[in-house]
Amino acid sequence: MTETAFASTFLKTLKERGYIHQITHTDELDEAARNGVISGYIGFDATAPSLHVGSLIQIMLLRRLQQAGHRPVVLMGGATTKVGDPTGKDASRKLLSDDEIAANIAGIRTVFEKFLTFGDGPTDAIMLDNDTWLSRFGYIEFLRQYGTQFTVNRMLAFDSVKLRLEREQPMTFLEFNYMLMQSVDFLELYKAQGVTLQMGGSDQWGNITSGVDLIRRTGGRAFGLTTPLLTTASGAKMGKTASGAVWLNGEPYDYWQFWRNVDDADVGRFLRLFTDLPLDEIARLERLQGAEINEAKKVLADACTSMLHGEAGAATARRASEQAFEQGQLSADLPVIELAKDEWEAARSTRALVKAAGFARSLSEAARHMAGHAIRINDELITEDRLHGYDELLPEHQAFKVQFGKKKIVLVRPV
Repeated sequence: MTETAFASTFLKTLKERGYIHQITHTDELDEAARNGVISGYIGFDATAPSLHVGSLIQIMLLRRLQQAGHRPVVLMGGATTKVGDPTGKDASRKLLSDDEIAANIAGIRTVFEKFLTFGDGPTDAIMLDNDTWLSRFGYIEFLRQYGTQFTVNRMLAFDSVKLRLEREQPMTFLEFNYMLMQSVDFLELYKAQGVTLQMGGSDQWGNITSGVDLIRRTGGRAFGLTTPLLTTASGAKMGKTASGAVWLNGEPYDYWQFWRNVDDADVGRFLRLFTDLPLDEIARLERLQGAEINEAKKVLADACTSMLHGEAGAATARRASEQAFEQGQLSADLPVIELAKDEWEAARSTRALVKAAGFARSLSEAARHMAGHAIRINDELITEDRLHGYDELLPEHQAFKVQFGKKKIVLVRPV
């Protein structure tokens, strides 16, 4: 189909805002979305207590589905988390206990309530857990019921498997089952909830089409849709920074700063993907040049942070950032990391402060940041490791001001 041929509001919006990479059975999906309410789902494994910004495009995809008058289904991978998705991985994922998975799901659940409307209406979102059905299968029963539906030949051709084998990295039989489980998820949701659309990132294409094929072989109608692989203008993976992942359950200040500091070339694209601003307003902001582009970045940061943390959270984060970076003042709303006194006494070095602030994952990485002239303690450039004393605490905050580059400040306070 051409770009102008979409008849449904849903696919038109996705095309205009840059969400579409691949679609199965495009004409059928467009017709179904135009003529009635469709239910679409995305699965999220619970490998951590929070999702990070790299998952936000999928959350927004569910939001766009609901905004277009359809029903989003959030599928938590209580069962698939026990196996581990091999996609894009060179090593097996750490196996979590049932209690750890349940705690992670509880933490993740709160994020979706900020982006979707849940309830019992025809277009209200629902959240399900695939452990409900996958854990009821006995091993022999699962093999007999679904093992004949998948050929090893085709599974070996999937990128998630092929790339791992090409890099000569081991892939366990446990992980090899993941794509079967994901396909059965789609079939179960189709039968129990009338879900006809599975969405996900482009790396999930093979897993998604397997589910589509499984449903269609049983006489059903199903569709798949993927988003492009999302990287920044610099080529970095979305949601990853020098100091680690940007968590959706994190602090408003860190979240606001992430969006304020995006590359100039990413502003328009991110406004389309991650905000509800009208396209004509985004086009105006995208045309800003020079220093004015910073105002567009603040609009992006305000809109994204308001959606996740509320308008008050966004305003507080913006105020703290402007005071720290534009007015040279320290706000009480800056992130504060409290460091136990015994931990502080054991390591009072610059490297320890940088690591405690979250700007490095190890002391050696902190040392590299210092060597690269990226670290300031209380506004003093520190290029070599040294010890710090209580007499250096900023009087007003009783903390050290730790700055990474030009855009990140954290207060580290021994307690």
